[in-house]
Amino acid sequence: MSEVYKALPPVEQILQLESTAVLLQRYRRDYVTDAIRRAVQRLRQQPDLLQGKITRAAALQWIENELAAAIERDAQPSLRRVINASGVILHTGLGRAPLPAAALEAVQDAANHYCNLEIDLASGERGSRISHVEALICSAAGAEAATVVNNNAAAVLLILSELAREREVIISRGELVEIGGSFRVPDIIEASGAVLKEVGTTNRTHRRDYQQAIGAATAAILVVHPSNYRVLGFTAQPRLEELVELSRQADIPLIYDLGGGVLEELEGWGLPHEPVVDEALKAGADLVSFSGDKVLGGPQAGIIAGQRKYIERIKSNPLMRTLRCDKLILAALEACLRLYRLNQSELQAAHPVLRMLTTPLEELEKRAQTLLDALSEAAREHLCPALEDSRAQAGSGTLPLEEFPSCALGLTPGPESAEELARRLRLGTPSILGRIHQERLLLDLRTVRDDEVSPLAAALNQIAAAWPRTDC
Repeated sequence: MSEVYKALPPVEQILQLESTAVLLQRYRRDYVTDAIRRAVQRLRQQPDLLQGKITRAAALQWIENELAAAIERDAQPSLRRVINASGVILHTGLGRAPLPAAALEAVQDAANHYCNLEIDLASGERGSRISHVEALICSAAGAEAATVVNNNAAAVLLILSELAREREVIISRGELVEIGGSFRVPDIIEASGAVLKEVGTTNRTHRRDYQQAIGAATAAILVVHPSNYRVLGFTAQPRLEELVELSRQADIPLIYDLGGGVLEELEGWGLPHEPVVDEALKAGADLVSFSGDKVLGGPQAGIIAGQRKYIERIKSNPLMRTLRCDKLILAALEACLRLYRLNQSELQAAHPVLRMLTTPLEELEKRAQTLLDALSEAAREHLCPALEDSRAQAGSGTLPLEEFPSCALGLTPGPESAEELARRLRLGTPSILGRIHQERLLLDLRTVRDDEVSPLAAALNQIAAAWPRTDC
């Protein structure tokens, strides 16, 4: 075997190549050297080398080509654009809410220049970064005060750390949910330093369960909106107003974790009901936490709104600095919150998530037909495309039982599998993500923008040109 590897050139020889010298004019020597070693290692695994069919000159050429390709691959960003054809609007794996144009402009401006993140321009003195969004949150949510951290789990962690550390937090067993990434509400409560006190059962919890649990060690009542599941059938749960009354009697705060968080009544858009932030505060919740990157349509953030006396304490907690948002998040969130001053039609036009949730089926069918018409003869022969009814979802724990009528392009790419077609689309540029159903690949048009139809068709045409022929 050692004789076989004699064809491998030493790293120093590869560093002396003219093509390598060009790379060294731009890249660090240690990076190029490491890339050479990786290329040599890949060559060691090639069957032709192991069978003694590669000469030193051929090995050198192979490594030279591989080195150039590897450095080009390394130059590509890991975060890449994806066309979402899955039909899941708030897809956690794809970054949830696509930002409105106004938010993109705000982020670019904040990224390209200095900004008054923590400077009060009127006085010239140090200011608060939260001031850029607090008034907007309070206006939209009907709150006395507000603050923002990097996600909703962090918001709950911070609230409990400040208000309930080493004391009991009462919560229904039916609300001890697991959220994305296998994080569980009990784990967040434990990490905050609070003591979890469960009441009721998975499907039925009554007012008296909370009342009997309140004692000298009780710091708060925590209500968690079951945003990513529903318990149906023989169930019971006290109304929020009942729990507010209990919290007032015990002089403890009621904390409402809404999860997704909705600033507008969804019924007005022809959508199912979800708890609205200002409704929860009007019902008497002392603090409400919710996400910025779900139906709200902004960047990842955890928003806390409610009574000023609690918000001021939370702002001064040492964890606030560790969980705070940077200028880019705040710029995007501010721009997104300003959209909620618009009337319904203007908001819908400017808000990608609301637009996707409310696009009429007829418009989706036209978009799907445009995609079908743009397919080449090879794509029609090899991928067997057909328009079909589909069901889209909000995603990210929002409206968990609701599906929205949609239209999809179904592809049956035998003799190759739908999984192989899906893989090729994912690895393309841009990457395309569909979903597989009954051995067909579905491309759902509810989550595909009009300007994405052309690159989607081009990707299918390119793949079909090399795809095995199929009898549709």
